[in-house]
Amino acid sequence: MALLLPGCRPGGQPPPKSGVGSQSTPTRSVRVGKVVSGYLDRAVQVTGTLAPIDLATLSTKVAGRLETLPVDLGSEVRKGSVIARLESRDHELRLLQAQALLAQARAPLGLPLDGVDDSIEFEKTSTVKQARALLDESLKARDRALKLRAQGILPDAELEAVEAGFRVAETKDQLAGEEVRQKQALLAQRRVQVEVAKQELADTQISAPFDGRVVERRAQPGEILAIGSPVISIVRMDPLRLRVDVSERDAPKIKIGQHVRITIDGDTNHFSGELKRLSPVISDQSRTLTAEADFQNTDGSLRPGAFARAEIIVAAQESVLLAPAQAIATFAGLEKVFLVKDGKALERSVITGRREGALVEILSGAKENDVVVLDPGSLRTGQLVTVENPPAKGGPQPPKRPGS
Repeated sequence: MALLLPGCRPGGQPPPKSGVGSQSTPTRSVRVGKVVSGYLDRAVQVTGTLAPIDLATLSTKVAGRLETLPVDLGSEVRKGSVIARLESRDHELRLLQAQALLAQARAPLGLPLDGVDDSIEFEKTSTVKQARALLDESLKARDRALKLRAQGILPDAELEAVEAGFRVAETKDQLAGEEVRQKQALLAQRRVQVEVAKQELADTQISAPFDGRVVERRAQPGEILAIGSPVISIVRMDPLRLRVDVSERDAPKIKIGQHVRITIDGDTNHFSGELKRLSPVISDQSRTLTAEADFQNTDGSLRPGAFARAEIIVAAQESVLLAPAQAIATFAGLEKVFLVKDGKALERSVITGRREGALVEILSGAKENDVVVLDPGSLRTGQLVTVENPPAKGGPQPPKRPGS
């Protein structure tokens, strides 16, 4: 039996030397893409909730029994359309009563019972004409008495009686004027009562204040409702408002008129709007700036209350470096790519930014035209690689500037 000493192999061959050649990593076949230049919008990422610009709960202005409520949850309503009615008979009777009292107030002033013109000629009213006639008569009697007294014919006692009669006639003339003015005031009051009764009768109908949809029925036909009782809630569907809170760091970038894009959970569509309102202050509690954007919703595809992810475009079409998203590997919170150099994989740490479809913005760690490995998986730096696809064909095309 041959004795094998340490370090010896059969046939007298020496053991292999330690190093790369001893346990070489097998060559791996990979697909690659390229780091390319493209254009992306610079945006501030925020989240918020879509809300209606108008959401109203319609209530009764008069008391009564709810007669009809022809709309229900989700019903579409138009501005001015009647969406609820109260029984109106009581209010019709009150209007007739007010109109009768108005006619009664017009008669003493010499006006026709029916009519809309309440103006009068003060001097031609019967009360004033009668008082003026008595005043004229007493004035003439006083003048005659003064002439007779000057001739020494009329005793003093009779002159004093004539003077007293004249003062009484003056007082009656003043009272007649005051009486006519009181009748005018009463007429104005009756006219207002008629208008109030007409308004109460009109208020038995509840109309939609804007175009929208029914959110909730708050009452049922047959219920007796007090003044101010809620009947129905409606919401305006177009446009909708998105309210978001922007961090203090990003607040200086935000301006009214900027373009806003949103996506809704469960919907793959993108919706565009415009920033319309900015708070004048930054909240001292949350250190955020409140901003609001409006979105057209003519087709009703957006719903109030939906959670939205939004991008406020603060700089349009910036030139950036882009790499295929498949090339980004993450380990322990750090991102890296593998470049292909001289047939070997070379690990490189990168910092990424925005994503645009299948591309990721590269902020640092790579340069234009670098060839990067797609889906690197367990690839290690220094490992030999063979490229399956030519670099010129690797990866999706980068976004281009509009008009190019």
